[in-house]
Amino acid sequence: MVALRALQIYAGPEARSHLLKEGLKPEHVGIIPAAAGGPKGLMLGRLDRFLFGEWLANSQHAVDLVGASIGAWRMATACLDHPVAAFQRLEHDYIHQTYDVPPGRKRPTAQHVSERFGQGLKDFYGDRIGEVLNHPRYRLHVVTSRGRHVLGQDRPWRTHLGYMGAYLTNAFHRPAMGHWLERVVFSARSAELPFGVADYRTRQVPLTVENFMPAVQASCSIPFMLEAVHDIPGGPRGAYWDGGITDYHLHLAYRPDRGLVLYPHFQRQVVPGWLDKALAWRHHASPMLANTIVLAPNPAWVAQLPLGKLPDRTDFTRYGTDTPARVAAWQQAVSASQQLADEWATWLNQPDLSLVQPL
Repeated sequence: MVALRALQIYAGPEARSHLLKEGLKPEHVGIIPAAAGGPKGLMLGRLDRFLFGEWLANSQHAVDLVGASIGAWRMATACLDHPVAAFQRLEHDYIHQTYDVPPGRKRPTAQHVSERFGQGLKDFYGDRIGEVLNHPRYRLHVVTSRGRHVLGQDRPWRTHLGYMGAYLTNAFHRPAMGHWLERVVFSARSAELPFGVADYRTRQVPLTVENFMPAVQASCSIPFMLEAVHDIPGGPRGAYWDGGITDYHLHLAYRPDRGLVLYPHFQRQVVPGWLDKALAWRHHASPMLANTIVLAPNPAWVAQLPLGKLPDRTDFTRYGTDTPARVAAWQQAVSASQQLADEWATWLNQPDLSLVQPL
């Protein structure tokens, strides 16, 4: 009998019905989302290696990869040749990133973080962007958040005022936040979006060699921590920020005709937008996730990790200039995450539906 101690499996009603009738094979999966969440995404790297390096590699069908923030970096990495080695490098580079903190400050400037992060992306992808854009099976969709009106430019007073307005508007009615920010998705090979857009103001732009770097950097640009990316080639003019602002966990109306949605995630809840983190009533599953399978770490297992939690952005200030301590803690947590991939591989070989919980 399969025992899951680190991993928990959740499924929407239609996904569970599929599992009961047909089980789960690689060709059943048509969409893989990857959430924003900063260092938390490190905990999914070993699952990524298994999924893209072994399991999905045994099939021939097309798969849509949808990513925001670190999720965009992960899904773009999945499109590289030799993805296992690429994910290994992503893990190393993310864990070992460092930033200079000016005297008297607790955190680096947004300009400094943006410059160093942008250089890191260039070093990582280099001349390999064509591998990402022209992958024979994977269709990459990079989610960004474009500011409108007062948020059309990243200036201190405009940005603070605009996000205050966005927060208040979002608390009242999520679609109304579209007055301040819109979802802009950059899609490789001009692929159709694998989700409906009636839920929120949306634009789609072709992902090209010219806009790949700024689009991915924009998708990772957390407001106030990094600078916005302005006027991405091919897209509407304006300031672009982290895709997690509009779509924190990619709680989207996934198209059922694309197959099952397999979602490696760092928690059970699929929160719609970054500004919904404090709005618990928006953390529940909805009919949009009916065809979704979520793979998430068991909270009891997470409690055994360093500091009893997943790596997160607060660790940068928690450890301060003691980079070796932060690196050691993150490496310990990431090494432990191999158990997530091992348990998922075991479950696939011996599926036990009694272990699949309602999403």
